[in-house]
Amino acid sequence: MSMLSNTTDLSATPFIVRRSIRLLTRGIFRIVNNFVAVIIAQRERQAALTILRSLSDRELRDMGLSRSQIAGGLAEAAKDRARLQKLARRT
Repeated sequence: MSMLSNTTDLSATPFIVRRSIRLLTRGIFRIVNNFVAVIIAQRERQAALTILRSLSDRELRDMGLSRSQIAGGLAEAAKDRARLQKLARRT
């Protein structure tokens, strides 16, 4: 009596096909990962804005900020953070 197997044997496929599948999978993973990272960064920025906007003028002054600087300061901090992350990836 013989038993049939439904599993695929990747060792029979050419190397170039296996490599292409691996690269495609990595590319898709990278795209999804970047998309999720962008959403997380936006949510963090929204949370920070909400917290800073809820502070009183005196609390903001104690930190050296005014209400008009809140959004611009967060945008500048986000640019600095992105620059530092790019540098860290290169290292």
